[in-house]
Amino acid sequence: MNKKYEVLSPAGDIECLMSAVNFGADAVYLAGEQFGMRTASKNFNNKNLEKGIAYAHEHGVKVYITCNTLPRNSEIEKLPDFLKTAAGFGADAFIIADLGVMELAKKYAPNVEIHISTQAGIVNYVTANTLYKMGARRVVLARELPIDEISVIRANIPEDLEIEVFVHGAMCVSFSGRCLISSYMTGRDANRGDCAQPCRWKYHLYEENREGQYFPVEENESGTFLYNSRDLCMIEHIPELLEAGVTSLKIEGRAKSAYYTSVITNAYSNAVKDYIRMGKDNYTLAPWIKEEVNKVSHREYNTGFFFGHEPGQVTGNGGYIREYDVVAVCEQENIDGQIITQRNKFFVGDTLDVLPPGGHSFEVNVLELKNEKGEFVSSAPHAMERLFLKTDFPVPAGSYLRKKRL
Repeated sequence: MNKKYEVLSPAGDIECLMSAVNFGADAVYLAGEQFGMRTASKNFNNKNLEKGIAYAHEHGVKVYITCNTLPRNSEIEKLPDFLKTAAGFGADAFIIADLGVMELAKKYAPNVEIHISTQAGIVNYVTANTLYKMGARRVVLARELPIDEISVIRANIPEDLEIEVFVHGAMCVSFSGRCLISSYMTGRDANRGDCAQPCRWKYHLYEENREGQYFPVEENESGTFLYNSRDLCMIEHIPELLEAGVTSLKIEGRAKSAYYTSVITNAYSNAVKDYIRMGKDNYTLAPWIKEEVNKVSHREYNTGFFFGHEPGQVTGNGGYIREYDVVAVCEQENIDGQIITQRNKFFVGDTLDVLPPGGHSFEVNVLELKNEKGEFVSSAPHAMERLFLKTDFPVPAGSYLRKKRL
């Protein structure tokens, strides 16, 4: 099996970029301080953009820059300088939704590939082919497409036009993210990266003559959640995605933590590697990989639109499922133990779950803890405290240590 597949990971800041690279991403996507669809992320100033691209390239990882907002007149005047700057730093592609932005990218950064964003709502091969003729080298298909229609698109487009789809993360209740609720209710434009996520809020009705008397649409002690989407998870369907002709498996989450990026990247990277190694007929998803996607904070999972209609909203609650807490990050491994930085409280005697960079998760038992003064302590109660940790099995540098919630 010679075809190259790609796990594409989100990077909301330089820490997330490094985590994605260290935990198996083939490419990362990120935004500068303008023109990206996630203003909630820290994003990248020019200094960190140059640093991040250099770090990724040193490790053989590509970097795609999001320019997928719909810029207004005053904003688009600033775009040429940004395009030239990003191209000079070595950006591998721009992710674009607007035809005017596409034209500027071709003019000011002609050597950088153009990927068409899911914001463009591509749902057929005629549109894909038209964009290819205009200079696109990849299309990020609309999230609303079932997998059999992706196969039809693949069969009717040039071999060198790549297909990218979202396979994991938060879903939007609006078609391809073209939502007006945020703009209407808060003045924050979702199509310019500033969504307030009103789809996650609680809603009630009131009768016009009884203002102030609120009635839940559906009785629930926690509130009423009309639009609250489940999270997408396709970890159990890697063969179907790749056999349908998908080149790039994209993980949503530029507003997520470095830990989230690490765990989900590691899961999909190992699943794809196993598929390539085992082959189509012998592939099975390793149980530990299936378990990993539940070790991050998430909403109830489903498979989106890939296999037809499936309940898309969580109507009973608006919260997240959290089964594990990150308790420490390993900074340095030596013969006698590990230097760690604490994140949440844990105790001597605890069993911790370890996720090493790019590897298989495993468990260790906490045998000893010492503070920076060299004193033995029974627990790690102080956030960001550096400690010496001794366990019954070595923990590699860069690993996350987690504790299952009771």
